[in-house]
Amino acid sequence: MQEQDIIIKNGLFFDGKGGPATNKNLKVSNGRVVKITDEEIPAPAGAKVINAEGKWVMPGFIDIHTHYDAEVEAMPSLHESLRHGVTTVFMGSCSLSAAVGDPTDIADMFTRVEAIPYEHLLPIMKEGKNWETHAEYVEHLNSLPLGPNVASFVGYSAVRAQAMGLERALDAKAKPTEAELEKMEEVIEEGYEAGFLGLSLNGLYWDKMGGDRFRSKCLPSTYASWKELRRMVRGVRERGLNLQAIPNISTKYQIFIYAAFSAGLFVRDALKTSVVSIMDIRSNRLIWRALSGLGWLVNRLLGGKFRYQFLPVPFDLWADGFENVVFEEFGAGAAGLHLETVAERRKLFQDEGYRRTFNRQWNNPFIPKVFHRNFAKATVMDCPDSSLVGKTFREIGTMQGKSEVDAFLDLLIEHGNQLRWYTVTGNDRPKPLAAMMNSDSSLLGFSDAGAHLRNMAFYNFPLRMLRFLQDAEQRGKPVMPLEKAVHKLTGELGDWFQIEAGTLEEGKRADLVVIDPAHLDYHVEEIHEEEIPELGNYIRLVRRNPAAVPAVVVNGTLVAEDGEVLPEIGKSKGAGQFLRATSTLSSLRGANVPAELERTPEGEILATNRAAFAGDTLHPPNYS
Repeated sequence: MQEQDIIIKNGLFFDGKGGPATNKNLKVSNGRVVKITDEEIPAPAGAKVINAEGKWVMPGFIDIHTHYDAEVEAMPSLHESLRHGVTTVFMGSCSLSAAVGDPTDIADMFTRVEAIPYEHLLPIMKEGKNWETHAEYVEHLNSLPLGPNVASFVGYSAVRAQAMGLERALDAKAKPTEAELEKMEEVIEEGYEAGFLGLSLNGLYWDKMGGDRFRSKCLPSTYASWKELRRMVRGVRERGLNLQAIPNISTKYQIFIYAAFSAGLFVRDALKTSVVSIMDIRSNRLIWRALSGLGWLVNRLLGGKFRYQFLPVPFDLWADGFENVVFEEFGAGAAGLHLETVAERRKLFQDEGYRRTFNRQWNNPFIPKVFHRNFAKATVMDCPDSSLVGKTFREIGTMQGKSEVDAFLDLLIEHGNQLRWYTVTGNDRPKPLAAMMNSDSSLLGFSDAGAHLRNMAFYNFPLRMLRFLQDAEQRGKPVMPLEKAVHKLTGELGDWFQIEAGTLEEGKRADLVVIDPAHLDYHVEEIHEEEIPELGNYIRLVRRNPAAVPAVVVNGTLVAEDGEVLPEIGKSKGAGQFLRATSTLSSLRGANVPAELERTPEGEILATNRAAFAGDTLHPPNYS
């Protein structure tokens, strides 16, 4: 079906490559940008004309870390990102993926760690999963009426569970057999052939299984030995794809192993590695500086390609009662989250032995922590006892003559999940925030969109970053040129992950957003709660400022106007596609280029490289 031509007039144009912003006119036809010019563009009959005078025209934003793997099945519009100008989302993060494996296993892996309601997640997986392989999953995604484009990592927890069986994959004493290791490699390679971005690993012990079969076990990826992981990572390095890694952020040492994985040491190919994540955390104000130094060392001195995923906005959290992933960080907190119902938790919180343990661990300075564990920085936002709203738990404890921890536990006993509270865990200081935005070691992203539906609202992080930069400029303290900011939100990410996204050029895919800078104001920070009919009217936390986004275009299709996704998108009509990553190995070794890829700019590059390096003239990397 031929899409309506789109003419965008008189906008301040950003190419996504960091080039100077200038006023341009732009024409979109048949899914591509066909003209960018200073001159007037005649509008053909039936064309959609958008007057962008006083507004910014830029490539659609790329969100490199989401957990939309479940939501895309129920709501393929992925409207909460799309409405803010995000035109490409990455799934398969944190070693989790719906691409392979048993539906119940997938639900058990996603529900607790990503705080997605199990009673809705499990039916989505059981009723909708009609694919078995990565290639079939790509076909499935392309059959959906997608709002944005979708790309994905191969999730190692999903692969390990499929190859070993979930029970063995979660047994610390069970070592994969050679046949199982070969099966894992086969499944991973099949994902790369299908165009997946690379491999995602997770070593974080406070990411736990849900469901009732293996509840509170860590994810399968965490049980893999370093020898096993080195073997699985070889294919990522050889193909020039991407490793997404989550080290155990409580114990810290794993970050150095992933840095060593990335380092080329000038004798082998560097491994493109993006680590989750860098942040100016309130519990330790030196961590971001140490991580920045490590990134500089690996990239500049050790020949690495090492990046940190970075959310360029304050990292704030809401919680209903005890429903917050930060409690997974220490034993007593994880014991509370192990229990599924408020009644079970209420009984636990009344136990004097448990309360002593919770108090001791909460206040123990020697237990590694990322969450600040300071109830003087946690404020009650809603409660049946309205006199407590606006007060911190420390203030409430002082009023009641008890410790802040006892005040918190007593309120949980009395009010359960009707107690809603708020805190900021990091990125609350403008100068470190600006430094990390500018760092060459940062990749902007990590919204966790589609997960933690009641706890986080980072869907519009690009708009909030642009507001931060615009405010700094108006105060006479600029942080970075706007052209650079747009590049870091778009073109840099497309280049790093080797997908056709992130730039606006003649002949390229037409994914773009029109921004009204006059409405990049305090409204982009405002919190709202919205029901999700597709998830039983479950209430999601969102930030919305429709006036800031006059138009969003995906693959040449207008999908949103004035911050509202068009009603047919995700239902009778889709715009997005699965975006394949370019594999260096397949291009240089003479592998066949799929027909649908040959029609893209990446396909042309692949064909050129294939001809130039015909005859297998390259040698495999040295992994010693």
